[in-house]
Amino acid sequence: MDTQTRPFRSVLYLPASNERAMDKARKLPVDAIIFDLEDAVAADEKLRARDVLDDALAAGGYGMRMRIVRINGLDSIWGKADANVVADMDCDAVLLPKVDGPEQIDALAQHTGDLPIWAMMETPLGMLNAAAIAAHPLVAGMVMGTNDLAKELNSRPRADRLPMMTGLGLCLLAAKAHGVVIVDGVYNAFKDEEGLRAECNLGRDMGFDGKTLIHPAQVDVANAAFGPSVEEIELAQRQIAAFDAAQSRGEGVAVVDGRIVENLHVATARVLLAKAAAIEAIAAE
Repeated sequence: MDTQTRPFRSVLYLPASNERAMDKARKLPVDAIIFDLEDAVAADEKLRARDVLDDALAAGGYGMRMRIVRINGLDSIWGKADANVVADMDCDAVLLPKVDGPEQIDALAQHTGDLPIWAMMETPLGMLNAAAIAAHPLVAGMVMGTNDLAKELNSRPRADRLPMMTGLGLCLLAAKAHGVVIVDGVYNAFKDEEGLRAECNLGRDMGFDGKTLIHPAQVDVANAAFGPSVEEIELAQRQIAAFDAAQSRGEGVAVVDGRIVENLHVATARVLLAKAAAIEAIAAE
């Protein structure tokens, strides 16, 4: 399953020190899990968390869910050891916090080899260097760290996220230009379902592939917002059928619901249907 069709609707953070949470995640309908060795783990638990996580990943049971491990920064006292351990873990990618530029990706790769790298985008310098970060051959994904970015900007929280828009847009453009996955930042009020839904819809409209989550209660909302709707699937099927029929008549375009359908619309429709099929496969596990 390639990254263009693989769903990343819901990406759940889990503390790597919490065995119970990691066990429960094996049955959650999430597309990806970020096993966190950084912010979610207290300093006196850091070393134990590595062993707990290694055991959990070795035990398996996560099915088609992408397994991403967030390490501590390489400039911390734990970061390099984290990277060395993660290189031998049964995971799909390593997530590096506070990436300012591609040189930090190079430094991590010295420890993790050819393991795909995801970059936390959460600093002003990272926003300005987003294109260079996304262009790195080992970077497979970008994660918006909106809490840290808000702190760095000294911005106020707003429902429309206006202070975030420049940074979000720069990272989106970089990710789309270089074909890497990009997921939106967390929504902190995990009991506010309507607020989460509104922010998910905004992120989906902008072009994000999914949403990072801090609580399992947020999963269903994110999956619904970032997954193809029944109406979108039906429209995609009609667009493909109409275009195929037009081509059989020697015509280059079709019309569906009063709108022109060209090659580019059909390509988008096929990706949407492939993603819907992948979602069905995950749900059937």
